[in-house]
Amino acid sequence: MQCKVLLCLYFLTIIKHVSPTEVWVRPHTSALLPCSISVPPVGDSLLGISWTFNGSHIASFGTTDDNHVDKGFSWDTSLFVNGTFSLTVLNATLDQQGVYECQVRYNVSELHSSNVTLDIKVPPTLSIPSTMVVLDVKSELQCIAEGFSPPLVYFSWTRAGEVVQLEQAVTAVDHTPEGTYWAVNVLKFIPLVDDQNVIYGCVVTHAALDKLLSLEFQLSFVYLPTVTLSAMPLPSRDSPLTLSCDIEGFYPEDVSVSWLQNGTELPAPLLSESGPDGTFRTRRYYTLSPEQRELAGEVECVVHLPSITEPVVTSAALADIDPIIETQTALTKSAKASVSLMCISLVLVFLLCFGFSWRRRDEYLEHQGSILGPTLFSVYINDVALAAGESLIHL
Repeated sequence: MQCKVLLCLYFLTIIKHVSPTEVWVRPHTSALLPCSISVPPVGDSLLGISWTFNGSHIASFGTTDDNHVDKGFSWDTSLFVNGTFSLTVLNATLDQQGVYECQVRYNVSELHSSNVTLDIKVPPTLSIPSTMVVLDVKSELQCIAEGFSPPLVYFSWTRAGEVVQLEQAVTAVDHTPEGTYWAVNVLKFIPLVDDQNVIYGCVVTHAALDKLLSLEFQLSFVYLPTVTLSAMPLPSRDSPLTLSCDIEGFYPEDVSVSWLQNGTELPAPLLSESGPDGTFRTRRYYTLSPEQRELAGEVECVVHLPSITEPVVTSAALADIDPIIETQTALTKSAKASVSLMCISLVLVFLLCFGFSWRRRDEYLEHQGSILGPTLFSVYINDVALAAGESLIHL
């Protein structure tokens, strides 16, 4: 007996801490957390075993601890004499992931201590929120991996089966409500005409996957519209002003339109029709109140397309499109033109009258000269007056 005790004391001096162990299991399966020593102690009367998780004893055996095992765990005490103190986690769940500590004591001395990390392997699922891009405009595609554990995941992108973005490691930090992880990876590129009908793919590698996980898709091209802003003609300035926003050549059909005045969004009032080229057209109206109309300034029609960051915007000054302002401006110009024309007319009339009067004067003078000329003409020779028209030769 003394020999056995001495042998046991010898083993106590050589058995110490061992390297931590990692155990991976699928959700809702059993996980065996190993804990054993290579040389079993003699008997179990002085043996003490405990398993700790998150600072709480979940299983204990021995004289110093109450013999118990928490619900959801189990062990086989008949194996203790063989040096096996492993603990089984029944129906492992995500909230049971973490570090478990196994401690074995003989009498009052620590015989063994080891840590076991339990991880739940959950494979990810993939989704592409939007495949819409704009031709020849820098675009982004997002690939979302969610519902996976552990948090390390690898993303890559393919085009027509060829890798266009090399594998990138992402350590997820965001959790789903269930306790798993999710992560996002982005592909930035400029879509070209050649990309139409080409198969793109998001590829993911993860510890819970037996092979690569790939989600393939085709791009959906968005056609940006042309936008024209105008105002509906109204009889007076006190009438509400209705603005017209013509939106043409866009695809797909779903768009949203908002109105701004001087940078402030106006409370909003909607329908689209298909054009001959397969795109859609719509006209949206907004009626400015007399106060808003009087405020004047700049108005904008802003067109948003789904999954497109930058909206299509057109703007105009109310002074340029408000028919009342245009009419008043036109009347002012017309009045000025009328005054100018009247002045010119008066000058022309004056010149005509002056010219006519001058001509009558010349004609009158010529006429007087032809009548008075012979009667005033007299010739005196030797103080004898000759009658007008009388021949000098006769004299």
